[in-house]
Amino acid sequence: MVDAIKQKVTELVGLSSFPTKKLGKNGPQVTQMGFGLMGLSAFYGKPKPDEERYAMLDHVYNSGELFWDSADMYQDSEDLIGRWFKRNPGAREKIFLATKFANYVDPKTGERSVRNEPEYIQQACDKSLSRLGIDYIDLYYCHRVDANQPIEITVKEMKKLQDAGKVKYLGLSEVSAETLRRACKVAHIDAIQMEYSPFSMEVETEGVLQACRELGVALVAYSPLGRGFLTGSIRSRSDFGEGDFRSFAPRFSEENFHKNLELVDKLKALADKKGCTTGQLVLAFLLNSGDDVFPIPGTTKIKNFDENMGATKIRLTEEEDKEIRHAIDNAEVKGGRYPEAFSKALLVDTVPLSEYKGPHSA
Repeated sequence: MVDAIKQKVTELVGLSSFPTKKLGKNGPQVTQMGFGLMGLSAFYGKPKPDEERYAMLDHVYNSGELFWDSADMYQDSEDLIGRWFKRNPGAREKIFLATKFANYVDPKTGERSVRNEPEYIQQACDKSLSRLGIDYIDLYYCHRVDANQPIEITVKEMKKLQDAGKVKYLGLSEVSAETLRRACKVAHIDAIQMEYSPFSMEVETEGVLQACRELGVALVAYSPLGRGFLTGSIRSRSDFGEGDFRSFAPRFSEENFHKNLELVDKLKALADKKGCTTGQLVLAFLLNSGDDVFPIPGTTKIKNFDENMGATKIRLTEEEDKEIRHAIDNAEVKGGRYPEAFSKALLVDTVPLSEYKGPHSA
């Protein structure tokens, strides 16, 4: 009985303990720090047993973290969430759930492609709704845009999903500032998801964050901890387990690894001075960059999740923010974010509608 009371108190405290912000000019209030679910299912080694993953989701939910981010390409992520919803009646209505489409793997050949065709968008959405076992998706992203199809065609089709009630809010990922501006002329884009961390500042240097602010679009920062590198816990390539995609990422190569540790160590020194962990300092820095920035760190460990969420209580002074930016500005980050074959899908400009001669041209 005592344990049950303690659990209930934890739930009540958690549900009001994290700051919320408005997701873009038209969106709802959501937890400013979201939770990325990719690592529970894909790309960071073999997934843990279901019961362990359910326990992780239980903890995240009970803590009050209610902004969850998934994608149809994250192996069984959508299925896992769907099963968890069935185990937790009433939870779905409290969670603001984001998922994504466009990264396609041919089941016969294993070949990867980016698919934005209107027919595929409809099929992908219906499949995600089925896997999740829900009637609507809160935030639906085009995970990667096809440079050969005008963004206007893609967004027009996504707007149909919104009009049909299958999707509440629209999102894009890894688009250029110009692509975002064009998209918003078709329908308001509520959020864009971009890699944003001390290792990846392109959203600032390429004008994407500025465009978001001009248009009232939220910026959801994925990999805010540099895929774990910026926590300081990864000190060598031997820390990666079998099947961990970071083993193939240029930033983590034998040639670049030790060079990139220099920025990690500079940030650790600043974190030690602040009295927090390196990861918390980085997350606090991103939260401090604006009420329209929503980091979504992911983890498979409850301890790490609690540490990450602790960043919401850290307040940086103007001087501390300047020190962090100075460390970033004076660091030379080595290696790309992804292997070269995937890099062409980043910060994409799509073909102008006026030049398009494809099957869905006006």
